[in-house]
Parts: sequence; C-alpha cells; structure tokens
Amino acid sequence: MANGGPVCGPISSYSRVRILHLLFEAGRSSGRSELTIAELCEATALHPNTVREHLQRLIEGGYVIPAVEHRTTRGRPRTLYRAATGAAGASSPVARDKAKAAARRGDLLRRMLPDAASGLDTDATYQLDALVEHLEESGFEPVVDTARLTVDLSPCPHAAGRLEDRPILCRVHLGLMQGVLAEAGGPLEATCVQASDAPADCVVQLQERVVHPQERTGDAHGMA
Repeated sequence: MANGGPVCGPISSYSRVRILHLLFEAGRSSGRSELTIAELCEATALHPNTVREHLQRLIEGGYVIPAVEHRTTRGRPRTLYRAATGAAGASSPVARDKAKAAARRGDLLRRMLPDAASGLDTDATYQLDALVEHLEESGFEPVVDTARLTVDLSPCPHAAGRLEDRPILCRVHLGLMQGVLAEAGGPLEATCVQASDAPADCVVQLQERVVHPQERTGDAHGMA
C-alpha cells in the first residue's frame, strides 16, 4: 500500500479474517460448506454478538452469504453462513451488483481515457474492474500488469504484523480476490501470491483459463 494508509474492508480486523478463514475452509471441505454462529464462536472464542457484527459487515460487503437452515424436525431453524466464492450456490447478489457497477465505471473511464484499455477481452477487463475496486476499497493501491497478469500490492501493509498471522491473512486475502473474480465472471483466476524473500513484497499471480461459450457472463455485468 503505497500511501501507508490503514487497511480497510474485510481484512481490516483479524477477528474477521479468522471468521472468513473458517468459512473458506468449510467451503473447501467435503462435508458441510456452511457454519453456524455457535460453531464460529467455538472456533474463535469470540462472543456471539461480536461474531454477528462481523458477519453482518461481511454480508453487506458481499463476502458472506446467509441462509436459513432447512429442518425436517421440530425446532427453530438456524441461520447458516458460507463464504461467497462465486461458485454455484455460493454467489452473493451484493458482490454481483458491485461487479456490475465496477464494469460501468470502468467503461466510463475507458471512454474518457482510451489509453486505459487493457487489451484483454471484455469479460477479463470487467473482472479487473471489479478486482481493482475491491482492492482500493480495502485500502490498497494495486498496480496491474496485464501482460504478465500480475497485481502488485507492495509494500504489504501486514509485513510489520505478527509473523504467525500472515499465512492465514494471505490465504484469506487470496480467497477474497478469487471470489471477486468469480463473481464478476470471465477467464481470469487468482492462483497464488508469488513467493518472495522480502516480507513487504506482495504480488498476486493471475491466469487466464479457457471459458466455454455457456460460461460467458455478459448479462451478469449488465453490459450485454
């Protein structure tokens, strides 16, 4: 973060990072992909009201999806929470709306500044619009290299933090970026944070996959 300002958004609180980490891990498991407030409280040792507050912020940002439990027995159904990854059943309407708005603002910028065009196809360009806005809202100043398909976030604002916290922080931040790209729809995926000997270096590697015609998402951007 070049300006040295505070980190904002979903990774501004390490408690929120821990909640997101648990939800991402649940989504990757072969069992349940959703967790309850009680389960999140047990795993984090946070008070239920604190967990609820964090979850509400994450839902409003489009990073977590709530769902009411379907019960076949008597009793009040619980609310279940899952990470918004953009996959089937894990797509957030808030995140989709944010991607559409980012695409519209990106198109306006490209009309005003033709040199800002990336050379990538429309879907990939809209994905980068969504990703850059997500990163800027989180307090970063991303530098995108469309030739190398990298996003440079150096210097990492977490480099001075506790060393033991960084692995989870990096995994969660990568998962958030993957979710933003998936929600926007298109060929780009975030694959990893490049390894570096310098703790302040943070460069995210993207890759372009082959998208089949039935996966094209022009309507999702509201641009079709």
